[in-house]
Amino acid sequence: MTWPSHPSGALRGQTFAVKDNIDVAGVPTTAACPAFAYLPQRSASVVQRLQDAGARVAGKTNLDQFACGLNGTRSPYGTPPNSFDALLVPGGSSSGSAVAVARGEVDFALGTDTAGSGRVPAAMNNLVGLKPTRGLISNRGVVPACRSIDCVSIFHTTVAGAIDVLMQAAGHDPQDPYSRPVRLDPAFFPASFTFGIPRPEDLEFYGDELSREAFAQACRRLRALGRAADRVRLPPFRHGRLDAL
Repeated sequence: MTWPSHPSGALRGQTFAVKDNIDVAGVPTTAACPAFAYLPQRSASVVQRLQDAGARVAGKTNLDQFACGLNGTRSPYGTPPNSFDALLVPGGSSSGSAVAVARGEVDFALGTDTAGSGRVPAAMNNLVGLKPTRGLISNRGVVPACRSIDCVSIFHTTVAGAIDVLMQAAGHDPQDPYSRPVRLDPAFFPASFTFGIPRPEDLEFYGDELSREAFAQACRRLRALGRAADRVRLPPFRHGRLDAL
């Protein structure tokens, strides 16, 4: 089943899934807790904006109950299978949204990210997990985990695709006290970037040579793109002493 959308728009023809702590009109919002479930009369602001841009809701997705968890297994509705191996955890709390995109069931999906709930399952399923700056996307119609720092996140297979969705999802919402009137345009996203890597003496792989080589390969790929690398001192981060950087 899909829900109505505008036939034209920047995202026309695309389908998306919605984490089940984000309202879709006429569909129960459960936050993975049957006793909490309610039937919203209108969609969350972000869902409506994406539908107005031509995208179609394909369904709701499972999550760690009340978006509290990072492994994706804390739900009475079961555990979405990791897209690589069902014996692995999918990551959470936006487990279902990540798996739906990774398995090609939808073009993109919405999750939430308060403390990693969007980025962790994206990493576990080889996806782009975009956590926007707080206030770019309205949280109206989202079950809060921590209202002052909650963010609606975007799952996509590419950075460019995630940015396309963000351009449509972002917008000031006067009914959300944390929403900010920030204007986005393509020039907002830099053509180049600098990435940080730890100093050699700070790198620890604990004997895991596969992880060591994967890290080295990622650095080689970034350098091949012509990006600059800065060496970062890790000990101050470990001990919370940012003044020592």
